[in-house]
Amino acid sequence: MSETAAAPAMPPLVVNVQYIKDLSFEVPGAPVIYTTLKAAPRVDINLDVQARRIQEGQNAFEVTLAIRAEASDVATNGSPASGTRVFVAELSYSGVFTLTGIPENATEPVLLVECPRSLFPFARNILADVTRDGGFPPVLLQPIDFMSLWQSRRAQEQTTATTN
Repeated sequence: MSETAAAPAMPPLVVNVQYIKDLSFEVPGAPVIYTTLKAAPRVDINLDVQARRIQEGQNAFEVTLAIRAEASDVATNGSPASGTRVFVAELSYSGVFTLTGIPENATEPVLLVECPRSLFPFARNILADVTRDGGFPPVLLQPIDFMSLWQSRRAQEQTTATTN
């Protein structure tokens, strides 16, 4: 039996490690906000995906889901109360992925669609736990269509490149 036949084939995508790169939770109005908040706050979510090659010439990449949840008190008419920020949660959740045998033209969608898809459930749980542990209803992110997010980002980049 030859050496190459004995070695198992590497899967195209390997998750080496997942980790919290940065986590911040702030309640600027504590402790007063806990006694004055009458209803669940309105939460605005911003999400970004970043990917970078860890070392030039290698096929290991760090992919980061950056999530910012900013909650504000809602006035009785449904609009945000003027400047009443309830909490801000920021999470950068990352993974190191090894890509093997993936064509160059497929690298970007794998890094910006498949990798964040595997990170998302863990980041979602961390965000829910930290907001709940902070004394508020847990922020439960709805599933995200990373394919649509990537496609809209590509379209926006092409529009920007066309106008420049």
